[in-house]
Amino acid sequence: MNEIIRDIEKKEMKENPSEFCVGDTVRVYNKIKEGNRERVQVFEGTVLKRQNGGNRETFTVRKNSGGIGVEKTWPLHSPNIEKIEVIRRGKVRRAKLNYLRERTGKRAKVKERVF
Repeated sequence: MNEIIRDIEKKEMKENPSEFCVGDTVRVYNKIKEGNRERVQVFEGTVLKRQNGGNRETFTVRKNSGGIGVEKTWPLHSPNIEKIEVIRRGKVRRAKLNYLRERTGKRAKVKERVF
């Protein structure tokens, strides 16, 4: 039974998903259908967490819009995601950045990783 499920999940996975980590600032290009037409909406923010693995992997992005925090969660292998573009790499020491939810302004920034 497990082999059947694994085969189905492999077919649904993207060939090469974007390489990004928690703390990175990313731009997510999301396809939206409105009636009979389709458009791409961009959501830019900091990656708070990546969960699960394989076909079920999800990631959460947070941005401040007009002083209000907005979070969105997407499946990594969703066909509605056109691409994920990494704007800058963040230097963090945690797997989940839930502490950023209470912070505003400069305190909500993540240090940039320098290579």
